[in-house]
Amino acid sequence: MRPYLKAALKNIKSNRSRTVVTVLLSAVATTVLVFSTALMDGEHKALLKSAVELYPGYIQITHEGFKESPSMDNIIGDSSRVLKTLEKNKAVKEFSARFETFVLFSSDEKSLGGMLCGIEPEKEKLLSKLENSLLKGSYLEKGDGNNVYMGSELSKSLKVDIGDKLSFIGSGADYSFTADNLVVKGIFQTGLFDFDSSSAFVSKSYFDTMFASGNKSTHIIVLPAVKEDAFKLSGGINKTLPKETISQSWNESMESLVKAMELDSMFGYITLGVFFIVIFFVILIYTFISIYARVKEIGVLRAIGTGRRQITVMLLFESSVLSFAGVLIGGIAGAYLAYYFNINPLDFGKEFDEQFKQYGFVNTKLPTDFNPLNILRDMVVIYVLCILSTLYPIIKINAFKPVEAMNHV
Repeated sequence: MRPYLKAALKNIKSNRSRTVVTVLLSAVATTVLVFSTALMDGEHKALLKSAVELYPGYIQITHEGFKESPSMDNIIGDSSRVLKTLEKNKAVKEFSARFETFVLFSSDEKSLGGMLCGIEPEKEKLLSKLENSLLKGSYLEKGDGNNVYMGSELSKSLKVDIGDKLSFIGSGADYSFTADNLVVKGIFQTGLFDFDSSSAFVSKSYFDTMFASGNKSTHIIVLPAVKEDAFKLSGGINKTLPKETISQSWNESMESLVKAMELDSMFGYITLGVFFIVIFFVILIYTFISIYARVKEIGVLRAIGTGRRQITVMLLFESSVLSFAGVLIGGIAGAYLAYYFNINPLDFGKEFDEQFKQYGFVNTKLPTDFNPLNILRDMVVIYVLCILSTLYPIIKINAFKPVEAMNHV
């Protein structure tokens, strides 16, 4: 094999322009693929992270029947017992109880049904991005009384603004009738229309007084010390919970969104696949032209006794060396871009803040996903494409007889 490698290296050195163009083609293709994949995966991870941190949380603890039937019969009746268990778990960074119920909101202009939720405002700053979604007014504080923090679409429907009053009518945790007046303290916009058009929040201390829900909750939200361990931690928490209470990580509680992201990723890879089929044919055409320009050279080699197999091995060696060089350069360049924009996310600035909120992002920074295994996979894909692109030209050039090849114009 050494003589073939020497011949291949000699041919590579003898035609520098062809070498440079071939290496550049594979390098650019590799760089684009590596960075495009990192950007697409990073966007999906950022969207999932934004959706999880926006409100649902990394881990939810609920009554086992609450998801299928969210009623007062399926709430956590002894929240303090669960909270004490979480306090002892060193893998838990923060946790908080929530109580969600549906009420009838009423303003001077209109009445509308929606969700009213009692939260612990200070803890929610760590558990969710409700505060970051503030559109106008101010966020809730502990002991805020009847101040309400509501979605932008809900405030538009009720035709209320900061400082305006509205009323609510609902049913307490003990099925008693409850009603009161609320004052709009803040309005938020998450970009999720259903959420913004139906959700309002009050301090849990006030909520417990009005709804007789002192030691009760519909959800207990848990923030892991290591977010990537949410699924594992959720399984561990399940072993310590009282009967009829379950813990679910975000990829279980938000299964439909996870599947939607997987489907979107699949279509994204299909799009990239189509693009790189085009790139493959560009490389194929250039390789075809380059090899055909050497028909006379190949004819002379054949005439002096070099066999077709030897020609094939020599040309494949050339292709392998050039492809490896191009893929290595492109892989390093693409990996650098993926790493750089992972550490320094693409920042679209505050001027795009409102547009991003319309699509569920609470900030305008999008990091790429720096994954060495994915980078290596993309490099292998381009390398294989480059090698495959030489097979057809080699077959065609080997079809010439030595005399035909030497007289080829």
